[in-house]
Amino acid sequence: MSNKSFGLPARVYDYMLSVSLREAPILARLRTETAKLPMSMMQIAPEQGQLLSLLVRALQPTRCLEVGVFTGYSSLVVALALAPEGRITACDVSEEWTAIARRYWQEAGVAHKIDLHLGPALQTLDRLIADGRAASYDLAFIDADKGNYWGYFERALMLMRPGGLIAIDNTLWSGAPADPKAKDATTEAIRAFNRRLFEDNRVHISLVPIGDGMTLALKRQD
Repeated sequence: MSNKSFGLPARVYDYMLSVSLREAPILARLRTETAKLPMSMMQIAPEQGQLLSLLVRALQPTRCLEVGVFTGYSSLVVALALAPEGRITACDVSEEWTAIARRYWQEAGVAHKIDLHLGPALQTLDRLIADGRAASYDLAFIDADKGNYWGYFERALMLMRPGGLIAIDNTLWSGAPADPKAKDATTEAIRAFNRRLFEDNRVHISLVPIGDGMTLALKRQD
């Protein structure tokens, strides 16, 4: 798990940020506060946030889905880039971490764009499907417990309209899936997820080596 793009020499990484990162002050403050927490490595990298913001501006989604909120950086970055009518359905299990997120959403004036569901995300996603929301979302970001990644992806794919985009975080997991000696449960789960997604013809994919690896999966329209 990494909250900056791993594999780059520090000098190159710092240079990349110096000529590309345009981070709103409120996002920088949220990152700084999150960095003091014991689970700070769960924070996405700022360059990932900027990529998500760019995707939102390019795709102009109206309905977005987030699985895994933590302290709210990714949802805040998306909400700030969304059009006024855009909305995010956000799923998480932690009242503690999402309390930080709520505070920043409120301060940024985007709290009305984010509908937070506290509880197991698989149950929330199943409820959305049962409520008739299949094929109604435009964009999803998955960054939660890795053992359930395939379950999250399958449900997110059902909820995406044709042409909708799903971004999945941590798919390189600091390089561990490429190491045959790495046999821990999380690495095995990501390894299996990556292989299944590679073989899934329902989507067009690209694994982008940014942050801890972020795979983009575009739901086919044909």
